Amino acid sequence: MIWHHGPLVAEVCTKPRARVALLHLDATQPVVLEGPAAVIWDLIDGERSERDIFAELEATFEDQSGQMQAQVEGFLASLEAQRLIEAARGTSR
Repeated sequence: MIWHHGPLVAEVCTKPRARVALLHLDATQPVVLEGPAAVIWDLIDGERSERDIFAELEATFEDQSGQMQAQVEGFLASLEAQRLIEAARGTSR
């Protein structure tokens, strides 16, 4: 699956990009991402697949629990449910 940021999502970032605040324009509460979650957000670019994102995270963060892939998949599903990301054209879940 390849994801891109939703078209109705406003984004504010700190410098360096340690924190990202997101607001879907139909929502009432922002979502604040920090640490690995902010890194994942930056990796969602409409070109990288979930597999590519996971590989980059594995190279950056140690997967001590062996649960990283499941956690990343759950996080992406959460972002999709909040309409912050959507599948890129030509891909489907």
